[in-house]
Formats: sequence, C-alpha cells, structure tokens
Amino acid sequence: MGETTLTRLDLSEAVFREVGLSRNDSAQLVESVLTHMSDALVRGEQVKISSFGTFSVRDKAARVGRNPKTGEEVPISPRRVLTFRPSHLMKDRVADGNRK
Repeated sequence: MGETTLTRLDLSEAVFREVGLSRNDSAQLVESVLTHMSDALVRGEQVKISSFGTFSVRDKAARVGRNPKTGEEVPISPRRVLTFRPSHLMKDRVADGNRK
C-alpha cells in the first residue's frame, strides 16, 4: 500500500479539474462542505454520504482503565468520540482494490 494522503488541496484540485470552477472557488467549495459537516457533527447530528458512509458522534461514559505496563488502575473521563461507518459499497470497493 502506498503512503499517500489525500488533502484539502487535492480535493479542491479535483473539483477544479472535474467541475471547472476556478481554483479559488473550488477551494472555497471544499472548505464550505467540510465546515458544514464538522458543524453538524459538533451539534451531535449524523452526516450520511450516500455510497460512502456515515459519520456520527458517540458519548462514551467514564470508566476505569488499566495501565498495561504497571497494571495500575486509571480513571478515564467521559468524552465524545467521532465514529465512521463505511457503506457496503465503500467496503466492497476497498476490498476490490486490495485484490488488484
């Protein structure tokens, strides 16, 4: 597997090439979409993207953890975590990519 990373710049460049917006407008569009997604997640809403997956926020309760090295018990505070569940189409597409 390659060690490449898809960045905001890559996304805006793809919008520029595929849609034909200016580079500036493409960057603003990508930034706007990401802002809308993150704002919805902050409000606790799910973000579903058809054929891609679902982003959601979960509240995790406080619990007692254990330091694996020392065995010492450590309290873990309650927190909100971001989760992603890929769609079946995305899972299949990624699996097919592994066979090539």
